[in-house]
Formats: sequence, C-alpha cells, structure tokens
Amino acid sequence: MFSHIMVGANDMEKSKAFYDATLGALGYAPGFMDSKGRCFYVTDTGIFAITVPIDGDGASPGNGLTIGFAVPDPATADAWHAAGVANGGTSCEEPPGKRDSDLGDLYLAYLRDPAGNKLCALHKMG
Repeated sequence: MFSHIMVGANDMEKSKAFYDATLGALGYAPGFMDSKGRCFYVTDTGIFAITVPIDGDGASPGNGLTIGFAVPDPATADAWHAAGVANGGTSCEEPPGKRDSDLGDLYLAYLRDPAGNKLCALHKMG
C-alpha cells in the first residue's frame, strides 16, 4: 500500500546514526545520502527516508503519528529498542512487552527518534 515514508530531521548526522542503529537491528543496511542531503533506506517492500524539511522550518513530530516497523519476534523488538536508546532515541509509552488488544496479542516497543517522531516495533504473537 505504501511506497515510502519520509520523516523530518533537525540533525541529519544524529538522525542517520539513530536509524542506522535501529534499522540495523532489524537487519537493514545503513542508509545512503543523496546529493540533496536526504538519507534513504531502500528495501524490496518500500523506502524509509529522513530529511531536513524543505520549507526551512524545523522538523517536528506529527501529533498522533506513529510509524510501525514489523519485526519477526520479541527479541528483535527488544534489540531495536535498545539500539534506539543507545543512539539518541528516547523510550516512550510503556516498556517493551506484550499487550492484549482487539487485534490479538502484540509485542510492542516504542521510541521517539532524535527529532521526536514516534516509532514502534510490532510483533504479532501466535
């Protein structure tokens, strides 16, 4: 359904280090910088990108926006979360763990990236 997701960054170096670490924990290669200073993580199923906003204003997180990354198991979600906290991210919501939901049991881990964007690693259990 989605071709790509791009989020704003105020400090590209700090944000790239954060996403290289968190996406690396999910098995993805480090992002590459294009000639316009944007960073891209290209996969077979879509593209995730970070950029300084082109309007010149500072990057800010969208209220209510969460970007979710599918993970194969709880251990990968925990590794993703730890990589994020170690690389400038901030833990948010509840600690990583199992949640009961109307969608079934989920294992969730939440972070905010260096620009404040809210991210989630999600594993659908059993």
